Amino acid sequence: MKKTISLIPLLFLIASCVSTLSTIKNIDNNAPIPRLGNNITFVISEYSKDKKYGYDKDYPINIFYSNTKNEIINQQRFLNALAGPKGEKISYAKLESCCPFQTKRSEMGAGFLDVYQLTWEGQQNPVTLYLNIYEKGILMVPVGLTLKKN
Repeated sequence: MKKTISLIPLLFLIASCVSTLSTIKNIDNNAPIPRLGNNITFVISEYSKDKKYGYDKDYPINIFYSNTKNEIINQQRFLNALAGPKGEKISYAKLESCCPFQTKRSEMGAGFLDVYQLTWEGQQNPVTLYLNIYEKGILMVPVGLTLKKN
């Protein structure tokens, strides 16, 4: 009985490590750190042509944060730069954190994606985006969205 009990924590540990393997396919460690247009938005000049970008957990928007104590500020800076398909003002809310993965940019050795829901007036269905604060990538406007006009 004692041997069976001691194997349970080991099996749990192995299973939990397997579940954190990274499936993220769009990490770009050479991507430039985003520039601030003002204190509340990033300067974004590219539009993604990939329909998975931001909408699929394997192709999240890799925001990357460093040298800040507020880990969500760069998510807000990215989302504040976006608008609906016809330039509509968007509202956003964080729904959850999900999808653990391995990363060297976390003290724990693992990170989570943050899931945000975007809404705007006249919209049929809310938009769900996956954001990753741990890894780098070129910031682009996801398919179906536009840049906010200043």
